[in-house]
Parts: sequence; C-alpha cells; structure tokens
Amino acid sequence: MECVYASGMAAKLRSQWDRDEGLGQNHNAVKYLGQDFEALRAHCLQARRLFEDDAFLAQPSSLGFKELGPRSSKIQGVRWMRPTEICHNPQFIVGGATRTDICQGSLGDCWLLAAIASLTLNENLLHRVVPHGQSFQSHYAGIFHFQIWQFGEWVDVVIDDRLPVKDGKLLFVHSAEGEEFWSALLEKAYAKLNGCYEALSGGSTSEGFEDFTGGVTEMYELRKAPSDLFSIIGRAIERGSLLGCSIDITDTRDMEAVTFKKLVKGHAYSLTAVEEVMYRGTPTKLVRVRNPWGEMEWTGAWSDNSREWDGVDSSARGRLQNRSEDGEFWMSFSEFLREFDRLEICNLTADALQASQVKKWSTAVYQSEWRRGSTGRAGCRNFPQGVCGRGSTAGGCRNFPATFWINPQFKLALQHPDTAGGTNCSFLVALMQKDRRRKRKEGQDMETIGFAVYEVPREYVGQSAVHLKRDFFLTHGSSARSETFINLREVSTRCQLPPGEYIIVPSTYDPQKEADFVLRVFSEKPADSEELDDEVTANIPDEPQLDESQIDAGFKSLFRQLAGADMEISATELEVILNRIIKKHKDLKTDGFGPDACRSMINLMDTDGSGKLGLTEFHVLWEKIKRYLKVFRDFDLDKSGTMSSYEMRLALESAGFKLTNHLFQLIILRYTEADLTVDFDNFVTCLVRLETMFKTFKTMDTDGDGVISLNFFQWISMTMFA
Repeated sequence: MECVYASGMAAKLRSQWDRDEGLGQNHNAVKYLGQDFEALRAHCLQARRLFEDDAFLAQPSSLGFKELGPRSSKIQGVRWMRPTEICHNPQFIVGGATRTDICQGSLGDCWLLAAIASLTLNENLLHRVVPHGQSFQSHYAGIFHFQIWQFGEWVDVVIDDRLPVKDGKLLFVHSAEGEEFWSALLEKAYAKLNGCYEALSGGSTSEGFEDFTGGVTEMYELRKAPSDLFSIIGRAIERGSLLGCSIDITDTRDMEAVTFKKLVKGHAYSLTAVEEVMYRGTPTKLVRVRNPWGEMEWTGAWSDNSREWDGVDSSARGRLQNRSEDGEFWMSFSEFLREFDRLEICNLTADALQASQVKKWSTAVYQSEWRRGSTGRAGCRNFPQGVCGRGSTAGGCRNFPATFWINPQFKLALQHPDTAGGTNCSFLVALMQKDRRRKRKEGQDMETIGFAVYEVPREYVGQSAVHLKRDFFLTHGSSARSETFINLREVSTRCQLPPGEYIIVPSTYDPQKEADFVLRVFSEKPADSEELDDEVTANIPDEPQLDESQIDAGFKSLFRQLAGADMEISATELEVILNRIIKKHKDLKTDGFGPDACRSMINLMDTDGSGKLGLTEFHVLWEKIKRYLKVFRDFDLDKSGTMSSYEMRLALESAGFKLTNHLFQLIILRYTEADLTVDFDNFVTCLVRLETMFKTFKTMDTDGDGVISLNFFQWISMTMFA
C-alpha cells in the first residue's frame, strides 16, 4: 500500500512538473495511455503487420454496455473491419475535409458530429485535431492518431483502423460517398477516450466544440436572444468559432420527433454561415444550418427549393442556393429564432463578443476535486449528521450552509475596468467536471454543478493563505453566480463586477458528491488568480530535556522491565509494548501498531543514532503518545473510537499542524481505513511522520529560506528511514 501510494504521488508530481514545462499543449500533446504513434507505426512497418490496439480491443465491450451491450440485438452480426476490407480504394481525406464527410450512424452522438462538421470550416483547427501525414497509401500500418483537448490539456490518441460494420456498412459515422474514413476514425478515437462508443450517446455540442479546440462555450437561450445576436454570430464565424443549435424537448417522447417543417427536436445541428441578402428590395438576414444526419432538411422559407430564392438576384442565388439533399439548408434569422431554442458558441480564445474587435482574454486554469469525507453520527450534540470538515471538499451548494464552505475556493483579483473610465471588469467562469462519460459503465453520469462568486472581506484583501469559513457564508451574499446548477459537463457564465478581490466557490448541488473538475477563468484584462488554502505551519511543543535523575522512579522501573538486559527498546520491543497497552483502552478502535509505525517512532526519538531508545528517549516518546491520546479523545466528537475526516482536521490543528487542503487530502488517502475513518494507531503514526518530516526539513533548511537541496544519497537516506 505505502509503495503504491509513494509511487503514485511521485508520478503525480512528475506529471505536474512536465505540464509546467509545456506538456499538454497542442504542439506537445500528452500520449494517451503512453502510446507513441510514431514508434508504434515504425514497429508495425518494420514487422510488416497491421497495428492491433490492445488498449481498445475490437470486441463488444468497446461498443457499449447497455443499448450497445454484448446482449443487445443492435450489435448482433457486427464485425470489425479495416477500411481496406470495406472498399477497394479507401481514402483518409479526399479534397480536404468537408461537412458531407460526416453522416450519422446508429449512435445518438449528433452533438459530436455537429461539432466535427463545424470543425471542417476551419482548416487550421481541423489539422490540430487531425494531424497531417496520414493515409491508406503511404506508410500505411493500420494505425492512426488524433489530438483531442481533455480537461485543460491536449492528448494524442492512437487507434487501429478496425471499425464496427453491420450488413456491409459502417455502424456509426460515415462519409456520404462511403470511401472517406477520417470522420469514422476520429469518432473511434473519441470513443476510446471515453471508454466505449455508447458513452458518446447524448450530449451538448459545446462538449465536442471544446474538445476539438480547447475553447470555452457560451450558451444563448434564443427566446431571450440579445438584440445584436446576428452580429455576434457573424463575428464568431469570422473568427473561426464553432456554433451549434438545437430544439429543446419537453419529454422523452419528443426526442428526435420531426416538426411539420422537418426539423428534429432534441437533435444537435451546426450553424455554418450567415448572410444578408436583398429580397424584393428588403435586407433579409439568413443563417445556414446543417443536420449531421446528412439528410432531413428544413422545408420552410429559404429551404433548398423554396420560392424565396426567386426574389434575390441571380449572383446571390447562384452563390448560396443548394438544391442537394445533404442535410444543409438556409432559413431566415427570424424563423431560426422562432424554431430553435438554444445556440452554443465556442470561442477559441474566449473573445469578447460584445466588442467588434477581436481581443485575447487572460486565462487561468485550475485542476481540483470534490471529495467526500466521513461524517459524524446522527444525534450527537457536538457533531450533527452531515457536518464534515476540510477532509471532505464536497460541500454542496449554498442550500447546505453547514458544508458549503468546505468546497475548494479560488481568488480572482480584478484590477482594470474593461474600458477607460469604465466601472466594471468582465470575466467568464467555466466549470467543467471530468471523466463523467467514462463512468457511465459504472452507472454514474454527470453531477449537477454550478458556482458562486463572493467579494473578499476587507480584512482578508491581499492575503493568500485564507480559506473562508462557514460564518462568512452565513452572513454574506454572492456577488455573482452561475445562471443555474445543471447536470452538464460544463457550466459557464459571463460576469461583470467592479475592480476588487473575489472568491469563486465551485460546487455540486448536493454535498458528498465526488468528482474531479477543471475551473477556467477568462478575464478581459489581465487579472491575478489563485487557489486559496491555509498556510502550512507546524507549532510543535518543545521536548523537555530531562536527564535520568529527573525521571520518576516508577517509570525507571517500568523501563527496566520493558527494555531487558541491554536497557534499550528496539522497534520490535516497542511494537509489543504499545500493542499490550492499547488493548487496555477498549474505547479505541485499532488493528494494532505495525513494524513500520514503530520504526518511525524510533527514528523520531533516536537522538544518538543507535536505532533503539534509551531511558530518556523512551520517556519523551511516552509523554508524546499520552498527549496524542488526549488529542484523539478530545476530538473524537462522536465517541466512535475513530477519527472522521472532519475530526481529523480539528485534531491535527490542535496538535499544532496547519496543512493545505491538498496535503490533508493526501493524509486522508494514506491513513484512513476503507470506511474513511482513522483509527488510533494510524492517528499516532500520522502525527509522528508529520513531526519527523517537519523537524527534518527545519534541520536541513540551514538558512531558513524554506528551500533545501538534496543529493541522491541524502534523499534516499531521508525517505527510506524517516
């Protein structure tokens, strides 16, 4: 357990250092599951065999778990075939990627395909996702790769080209001509990233937009559209932003129901162009919309064969009118607002849509988490049910005032108004929950998430090591908040507030809901931001310096009995002693002190380097354990004989340790049992380890600057024997 924990922490730190050096940017993407495309392709070419991906096998589990599960009739007869087996002359891309390359198959991922279709409108964006140099002719080895943005970083996803086929046709996305395969292979890479194809069923177009651009999405309810929305859409298209639209459903029976004029409810469309034409002498605003099905088009005004086209001049008609059944159609902007309910715009750099000029926003990205902790038992006067502490970070929304404060908190310092002489600073907060599609196999789905923004109280302005507590939130209202708590992957809201310092508190709606999340903050002008937490300090009582003459005779007699002839206590003897004593304390839950814990205690107290404890050393340890026992009992508020994460936080602070939430999470991970409680032996071991590491660092930090330098021998000596 400890070895796995240590190696996991090392990997996590190494990963963070690599990201600080630029790993995860589009030009230096993270190799998903460690698979290196170039190395794998070279190996396959040398071995003269086609790549078979053992990380995403050509088998039923890669298709799905329920609707597309192994027993589903929908996958009976499915074979996995390579494009070279499906047609005579397969092509990766022919004449550049076009929107007609993306036709939906037997999977409800229209949201994803609408995003892919929009991607084809911007060649630079497309080739960030679909790297150059891939084909079925040159250096073909049955292996392809794609780059997809995931939760703050770009990942390079390798796949083989075995695709699910039924009745001789691709089961999922396909090109209209049937010979282009880049879209089908991209869909497979996305399915691999999310665990299986079925995990892609149902979603918001903004999710696909963001994963293909790393941008941030804003949503507009078209019933409440701003007066300049047509201009906003036009500027967004000019900048290469991706746009999607949909019609809401009122109940599940409406899903994919077709309206009188052939629009599909609950279906994701992409918006691909805007135009203003003169129609019988009157300026008329038009929008171009695409159905990823590749068919089923709008039949109202301005549709492919409508009479309205006769009322515009021939040059405009020749340039815009499209008579083919390809899923793409024009409609008037006014009817678009009436027929559709929702518009999503993915801003590639979170450009300021209220301004006509393109502006880059200042961006900050934070990776964090909501983690539940153990709670107290119902009915206890000191510890009401549901109250948990900073061992948990899953506090729920403002409706739960006892726990809301334990959520992660982030400070944003707004310094410069948007315009000279202005009074407000614009910023956009985007809260995204991670990896929820992958968890669908386990019966989990999106949590309901949102956030609130609070002005920093005057006494804490300029401070970093502050985590606002319960009383603050009981007496202060929010300055801004997400428009709603909703079970989407991401919630984003544009805010305007006066210059000052603010706290952003992201949360799930209910407490005790676990999820990892990414918080992104975009501001019009440069703004400082940081995650808030308590300062790490240790106020450890000085050890009494006693000589043997000052030690009580009764204690000396006890020591002689315990130590034996050599008058020193080894780790093995200490283990026997402590476990005999602890058995007498029936109110403490423990599975006993182990060898590692006892060696840690010896290392902490062994001042002469003998590897054993003499009389005075043992006396100091004894007093320390008695003090730990008192702290344990004082803060075992529900008298359960164990520490909940809430009780543990209080106990550590009482013992003199103030830790960041991240460090405390690591302690909870390391020292709790399966039920998230800390028993007495783990409590003592934890405090001994903390005290040892604080004292060791202080000893080695000879100039007191908070930084030490270690060579390998010093590092291995400290970590092996601390």
